[in-house]
Amino acid sequence: MAAAIKAPKFKLSFLTPKFWPVWLGVFLLYIITWLPLPAIRFIGGGAGKLIAKIVPKRVRVAKRNLELWNPSLSESEVQALLKENVRRTGMALFETAMGWWWPDWRVKKAIEIEGAEHVEAAIASGHGVFGMALHNMNLEFACRGIGYFHPSIAFYRKHNNPLVDYLQYHGRNRSNKYMIDKRNAKALLMALEDKELCLYLPDQDYGPKQSVFVPFGGVAETATTTATLMFIRRSTSVPMIITSQYTARGYKIKIYPPLTHLGDMDDITALTELNTHIDKAIKEQPESYLWMHKRFKTRPSKDTPSLY
Repeated sequence: MAAAIKAPKFKLSFLTPKFWPVWLGVFLLYIITWLPLPAIRFIGGGAGKLIAKIVPKRVRVAKRNLELWNPSLSESEVQALLKENVRRTGMALFETAMGWWWPDWRVKKAIEIEGAEHVEAAIASGHGVFGMALHNMNLEFACRGIGYFHPSIAFYRKHNNPLVDYLQYHGRNRSNKYMIDKRNAKALLMALEDKELCLYLPDQDYGPKQSVFVPFGGVAETATTTATLMFIRRSTSVPMIITSQYTARGYKIKIYPPLTHLGDMDDITALTELNTHIDKAIKEQPESYLWMHKRFKTRPSKDTPSLY
């Protein structure tokens, strides 16, 4: 607990004109999130269309990622997935606000848990849980929801705007234990040894350092961080994938069976298998994934042509 990030305090300077645009946005989001969920989703879809017009480059990135990830998709299938992914990108803005400000009763009503027995079994056997969470668009809301099942610990990156950082920290911490600076790997290892449920994001392109190139979807050489294996090997925790998915009535947090053998494999074999499991999880609801991130940006060498 000593390694937890110190909670930011409210400052009177937050009331000055400099922060009024933030307060205006907060007010609008807060009002909208009190609407029924179907209404919020309708508005979120409209926000997605607006985002597509403001940052068309990101939409092109998402389309390219879908083509690379699953080359068997037809053009019409790619366009259908892209359209829904844009809608859910817009909805993610409101899901962030929902995760920060919805009352407990409303979050609990909208969340269901599948696979909770995997976490319960690991904790009961005296181990921490290394939860490998995927970058689904509704992750922010799901992180709030998982705290009502089992309060978790996760890395935290401070926001550059101090008011947003204040709102973000206190919103994320409402149902969970505490957060750790994203550079403090030692603190996360300590939390795992304290038999905590810790969340880590293993599925993005973090650059060439501490990465190996293994298959992911249709890309044979995808930069995949080896830090995931470091946490598994240096702790007695039980690793398992966690995703957040949309349902008709709200959201589902899905916890997959443990992948206890990953730490015993060499890096290439282990991360190839991990990416296979991640790929299967994404295929359950591909429109919900964060495709606007350049997942395949880093190439094996400077001479390797860019995929974008």
